[in-house]
Amino acid sequence: MSMQLHLRKYLRSYPQWRFSPPRVQLERTTERLGTEYGGYFLDEAMVPEQAVVYSLGIGEDISFDLALIERFGVAIEAFDPTPKVKHWLASQKLPGQFHLHEIGIAGFDGEAAFHLPPREEWVPHSMIPARQYSSECVRFPVITLAGAMQRLGHEHLDVLKMDIEGAEYAVIEDIVRHKIPVQQLLVEFHHRLSTFGTAKTRQALALLEAFGMKIAHVCPRYEVFTLIQAA
Repeated sequence: MSMQLHLRKYLRSYPQWRFSPPRVQLERTTERLGTEYGGYFLDEAMVPEQAVVYSLGIGEDISFDLALIERFGVAIEAFDPTPKVKHWLASQKLPGQFHLHEIGIAGFDGEAAFHLPPREEWVPHSMIPARQYSSECVRFPVITLAGAMQRLGHEHLDVLKMDIEGAEYAVIEDIVRHKIPVQQLLVEFHHRLSTFGTAKTRQALALLEAFGMKIAHVCPRYEVFTLIQAA
């Protein structure tokens, strides 16, 4: 990579990183599946037959999930409690391998307050109070990742994708606390939310590294990471 390209990457990173963002720790061949907006990078060589794939946070772009189904024939266990997502999915032609669970994944079991998006036409809700979201809340059921896996009869995850608007920090802590076997973690961190900063993301990455997971890919904005179990 040229020095000019390195410089552009750093200049595009958030100032909170103090121009010292996390770096790739594990050299793997990763490929993006899905659109530029909704796609994620993963190591396809680590996706076995009958892979267990969880997709947390759906929104209105399931191009990554559909690409995984098309390429590997796997089932996708998708989790999102928001009615807008259910309504949008009802208008889509979905393969039989896409399974929606109308419940959120969090660091606890029960019910959580989700802050509404600031505009009616927007889809994402957040369990995190932040200036980017409305102060108005609605409540939806949530469950821990371990609880969801127990319900579905899974003892490990080959691929875990998370885009859950700030709730990823609590879920990562839960993964490490309960030693949940995850082979590939594809996660969008939301340190840009006003209640967070990059320090929270650095802490989460340090927890994952201690858990044996290494960064194999990071987007130019230093928000979307691919981590692989290397221990």
